[in-house]
Amino acid sequence: MEEKLHQLAEVMNHLKPQPVFYIGDIPVTTTVVNTWIMMAVLLAVAFLVTRNLKDKPRGWQHLPELAVQFIWSVLENLMGHHGRKFLPLVGTLFIFILFLNLSWVIPGMKPPTMDLSTTAAFGVTTIILVQLIHIKEKGLKSYIKHWFAPNPLMAPLNIIEELVKPVSLSLRLFGNMFGEEMVVVILFILIPLFVPTMVQLLGVLMGFIQAFVFTLLTTTYIATHLHGH
Repeated sequence: MEEKLHQLAEVMNHLKPQPVFYIGDIPVTTTVVNTWIMMAVLLAVAFLVTRNLKDKPRGWQHLPELAVQFIWSVLENLMGHHGRKFLPLVGTLFIFILFLNLSWVIPGMKPPTMDLSTTAAFGVTTIILVQLIHIKEKGLKSYIKHWFAPNPLMAPLNIIEELVKPVSLSLRLFGNMFGEEMVVVILFILIPLFVPTMVQLLGVLMGFIQAFVFTLLTTTYIATHLHGH
């Protein structure tokens, strides 16, 4: 019992990013290393499933075809046929976040999305891209004007709303992934047999859902900027 209590006390230390090596005085943590590993895995998978593509899908080609169709359906439902042009951005976000979320299936690897710095980077980058998309698609005049819609008195609230979006995106993804992993670790300590495995299988579904929610919110933000509320 004392050993299990000690293990439970060390759960937070186990889950937080750990330095792997140093570049001078700068620590390179497990978050950075695991992210690069998953990028390499993703590139390898992309190469394998997209080589020798045929006009009529067969074999592994069905996988990227399904992914493209799925993201297209999300974009078209919110923005119509015009939304397809944002497939590279939205599709990349979905697939990259999904791979990071599911990286725990590799023994000893902590999902980078358990680190708030990773999810915050996703949130900030996404919102900046949304602003740039508005300017590119509708012009600088329309971008400035939208801050004062529906009337100039709303400008402060519009600014606050935009600043809150990356916080919401990052905390939602981080909170769900960190909480899920913490539950799995605790269950492995207390009941190290079937229950944690069942939770991990549920984690596959949760990883997909969290990637989808992030993608859906990103698409919604783009649609709002281009077509209004």
